[in-house]
Amino acid sequence: MHFSKRYKASAAKIEREKDYSIDEAITKVKEGATSKFVESVDIAVRLGVDPKKADQAIRGTVALPHGAGKEVRVLVLAKPPKDEEAKAAGADHAGLQEYVQKIQGGWADIDVIIATPDVMMEVGKLGKILGPRGLMPNPKSGTVTPDVAKAVTEVKAGKIEFRVDKAGILHASIGKANFEAKQLSDNIHAFLNTVTKLRPATAKGTYIKSITLSSTMGPGVKIDRNQVAAH
Repeated sequence: MHFSKRYKASAAKIEREKDYSIDEAITKVKEGATSKFVESVDIAVRLGVDPKKADQAIRGTVALPHGAGKEVRVLVLAKPPKDEEAKAAGADHAGLQEYVQKIQGGWADIDVIIATPDVMMEVGKLGKILGPRGLMPNPKSGTVTPDVAKAVTEVKAGKIEFRVDKAGILHASIGKANFEAKQLSDNIHAFLNTVTKLRPATAKGTYIKSITLSSTMGPGVKIDRNQVAAH
């Protein structure tokens, strides 16, 4: 794998075997984010769960206190008058048949889809398209709801969804490298506190095995997982 000089310079400042405090990790990641664009700050949490077991397939949502720093494009699938409520709350797109057809035709210009319960029969037809892209509305994540205005407002304000992958890792973008350290710290604590509360009763042994913080183009920095228990 070929790494750029910039990446190597950033990596040289990080002790690979060391577990950093959250504040130290934030400092290292911000220092390493030297791209010409504003890099995202991402977190990866390795969990001691078996994602194949339904009760251990961790998923949830968290309202990041300072948002994730990116514009989220929201589509609401709903019939009148709910579609108008959604638009009034700030949805980028709202409607039903027109958007079902657009998605079937390959349209992908959206980050989150919210749907009302009464249209889920229609939305279900899009499962094969939306499922693999992680866009399928789901009651657990608050994206299937009659209160579309509230859901749109929350998503726009920084509510993110996360789910464990097949390897037992949670990935989330929790801000931008130009955020203040305190903002990133608040977001990280909110995320980790939410993940901790989702520990399934059936999970044996260590729940949070490792935590890594990184910027889009920068090296990963390990966070001391004992810090999580302390908060």
